[in-house]
Amino acid sequence: MKNRPNLDMDVLRTFAAGFELGSFARAADRLGRSQSAVSTQLRKLEEQIGQPLVRKAGRGLVPTPAGERLLAYARRILDLNDEAVGAVRDLAFEGRVRLGLPQDFAETWLPGALGRFARTHPRVRVDVRTDHNATLIGHTIKGELDLSLAWGDGGGAPHAERLADLAILWIGRPDWPGVKTLGSTPLPLIAFDPPCVFRTAGVSALDAAGIGWRVSFSSPSLAGSWAAVEAGLGVTLRTRVGLPKKLVPLGPSSGLPRLPVMPLALHRAERDPDPATGQLAAIVRESILEEVGRLKGPRRV
Repeated sequence: MKNRPNLDMDVLRTFAAGFELGSFARAADRLGRSQSAVSTQLRKLEEQIGQPLVRKAGRGLVPTPAGERLLAYARRILDLNDEAVGAVRDLAFEGRVRLGLPQDFAETWLPGALGRFARTHPRVRVDVRTDHNATLIGHTIKGELDLSLAWGDGGGAPHAERLADLAILWIGRPDWPGVKTLGSTPLPLIAFDPPCVFRTAGVSALDAAGIGWRVSFSSPSLAGSWAAVEAGLGVTLRTRVGLPKKLVPLGPSSGLPRLPVMPLALHRAERDPDPATGQLAAIVRESILEEVGRLKGPRRV
């Protein structure tokens, strides 16, 4: 029987990263390669497999049926490779890492990221705290948290790394009738109590557009806010992260003003953290970039 080729791990990583990040240009930046080098790797992989793996769709690339199948295997192979390397290399890692993050990520993104860390660092305990941005950043600056994800630019906090910018969206029920139906009635707004970077952005946009508003519901829980929107008590504003299936972004036809983008930053208590904290930071960074790539929708080269 003809010998089957051994797939190159670096090539598989480039292939998977291109689709996970939504762009092979982003994959080239992440992996420190030129776009021409990435193109060469894709051609090499297609030669090994003997079938086209990507095809053009508009101005972007999408996987062919063979590419979709290989992508699933590539992710499994890379996860197993990283788990094996981490398990052997990091046996000595012990201790505790304290991680803070917004509620948006607690149920959607967090389990997968922690699972990846636990497989390679079984002796490290991770304590997770969800809270508002100002609280998370404050605890990190004081050394009460080792790492924290937080919305906003951090107000000049030290040891902060900006990971992504996500669009802020007005969120409501699919049947929300729009601003024009309100007449002189203030817009019912569902928001956290101040300080809240999303509330500040929304109120500023409404005031600039001359749209009256009132807070119709406030809760310290994001789940409570989502429930209030689903109940029809008003509209809120957030990113696509953790957006419930029963709610939708409200587009320009709603009459609501445009909103800015929201930075997402990773804060560290120390510039040079211990190895376990550094490894968790790397997994958080990679997982967030993958999540952002999926949320941005169309895949572009």
